[in-house]
Amino acid sequence: MRNALYLFLSLTFCLNLSSQTKKKVLFIGNSYTYVNNLPQLVADIALSKSDTVVYDSNTPGGYTFNMHSQDATTLQKIKSQQWDVVILQAQSQEPAFSPSQVMSQTYPYAKKLCDSIRANNPCTEILFYMTWGRKNGDASNCGFYAPVCTYIGMQARLRESYMMFSDSFQTSVAPVGVAWKNFRNAYPTIDLYQPDESHPSLHGSYLAACVFYSSIFKKTSVGSSYNPSLPSTDLANIQTISSQTVLDSVSVWNLGSNFPKADFTYSISAGFNCQFTNQSKNATSFSWSFGSTLKNPTHNFPGAGTYTVQLKSRNQCTSDSVVKSVTLTGISELSLKEPFSLRTHKKVLEILNHNPTLPLYFTLSFIEGKQLVTEYIITEKERFDFNAYSDGIYLVSLKAGNHVFSKKVVLTTD
Repeated sequence: MRNALYLFLSLTFCLNLSSQTKKKVLFIGNSYTYVNNLPQLVADIALSKSDTVVYDSNTPGGYTFNMHSQDATTLQKIKSQQWDVVILQAQSQEPAFSPSQVMSQTYPYAKKLCDSIRANNPCTEILFYMTWGRKNGDASNCGFYAPVCTYIGMQARLRESYMMFSDSFQTSVAPVGVAWKNFRNAYPTIDLYQPDESHPSLHGSYLAACVFYSSIFKKTSVGSSYNPSLPSTDLANIQTISSQTVLDSVSVWNLGSNFPKADFTYSISAGFNCQFTNQSKNATSFSWSFGSTLKNPTHNFPGAGTYTVQLKSRNQCTSDSVVKSVTLTGISELSLKEPFSLRTHKKVLEILNHNPTLPLYFTLSFIEGKQLVTEYIITEKERFDFNAYSDGIYLVSLKAGNHVFSKKVVLTTD
């Protein structure tokens, strides 16, 4: 059991101190966490990247979520601080069992732990520790449930269960098992396991630590100078695969699941009126740079031009903002694509304005350039009889706002 509290302060002369981040992290698990002192590895990697980890842990060997949900030490540690992150690791086999067994024997206790964590601090990020399949499958349970007979089958079930927990409880996932699989495929001669084919070797624990660093801080571990006595090439390869696994799929792992993420789209109607559609996640209140606090406001800008619009989205924990440029020309996006329709019948030309609120300025020219009709204003629909002109190809130009559209038409008596 690892119950002591460790504090690791980053003593660095880095000039960009604002890039440093401090996180208070609680590890709840079992031997997959305490072997090779995984929390210490995470703290050391963070220190080398100018970040700070303050951690505590409760990791009795073989503990399940059921055991942790009733354990006085676990519950006391959850309440002991306003944790930034709490990591939950199930007993290594239980999430790989059949879905019905997981739902009855694991899911309720995972929920109980999540509820306890949020009761202490609703802003804590809960991070499920997706573990790895045993090297050659779970031989002890193979006769009861066939998918765990192989590493691939066991790993697939672990991923399914941990992602189900994440989706059900709105939590994040540290995809250690996925990085483990990626590394096994890329470097099959490097053993991530101890001889028992279950617990991690130092290579395996270091890989897990790199995944946790990226999952907690949302940063790459590539370039970390901390080396727990591994070959430098192996170190670099583990950093690369771990970081790619996490950071290339942040949304898949629901990282930062309880933090707001600001985003919006917009559409332009006639003139300078703009409708904003809020696509923020995990936010309860909003403020726009043009003064609105509505979720999906409409704003009328003073004229044509490019405007900078900022949306700030908040919840009870924190806020996020996004800035986008909005360019207005005075005509709608739909009008830009098809501002008018042309119909011809012999030498009769009909022009239909799709946006009667925006006049079209019509000119008709020979292809060679001589204008025949100049600046005729069309608000709705007009018909023109050109029987007085010779047969040929003519150029129709219509100006809408600041945009000019041109089309060729054939006018002939045949």
